[in-house]
Amino acid sequence: MKPRIAVVTGGIGGLGTEICRVLARSGHRVVAVDLGGSDERLTRFLAAVSGLDVRFEAADVGDPDACAAMVARVEADLGPIDVLVNAAGITRDARLGKMERAQWDDVLRVNLDSVFNLCRLVVDGMAERGFGRIVNISSVNAQTGQFGQTNYAAAKAGMHGFTMALAREGARKGVTVNSVSPGYIDTEMTRAVRDDIRAQIIASIPVGRVGEPHDIARAVEFLCAEDAGYITGINLPVNGGLFMSF
Repeated sequence: MKPRIAVVTGGIGGLGTEICRVLARSGHRVVAVDLGGSDERLTRFLAAVSGLDVRFEAADVGDPDACAAMVARVEADLGPIDVLVNAAGITRDARLGKMERAQWDDVLRVNLDSVFNLCRLVVDGMAERGFGRIVNISSVNAQTGQFGQTNYAAAKAGMHGFTMALAREGARKGVTVNSVSPGYIDTEMTRAVRDDIRAQIIASIPVGRVGEPHDIARAVEFLCAEDAGYITGINLPVNGGLFMSF
């Protein structure tokens, strides 16, 4: 069987890079989609995926036209997209009374509009071919709320509502749509937290540590597997027990 084509947005970030690596090692041809940013950031990513079937495509996932152009390039070069992982995300934290409209708009545009922009471009093709895997990276803060993150929590919670609705549309056509909700993961964002606050966070996590990017990537790989077709519309928490619900 030909390798499945997988697109990972936010693909050169801390989580995105590991998701690309794990999917490539499980036999996918992977396209990491990101703004690109600094040459140093891209160089670090390319070194991390060296020797794997991973390529980079620059695109602003909040821009519908840029998404359409990127998908057209990928499908012309590699073939139809079978797997989509929506991992792009930003924060613009502020207490609601101090939050600027631009902070709200930027977070909703990147974290939620991007899911709409890309899913609508690939889901019909997946359905026609009888196979598709879509995984949306949400957040524990969508489940619990977080001070200063009304924009982020709204976007990430909206992502799972979108997941459940689209899962119903694709269920009989071989297309699964699921969410993964990470807790605190060892990325640049969490490393930037003050040491005393980081210690408090770790103390609140039942397993006694922050997660590793591989913890999330392994969950994504599981949901993207060929034989994961009976799992759809779920939210899979990967948070070390930080938030538990029935």
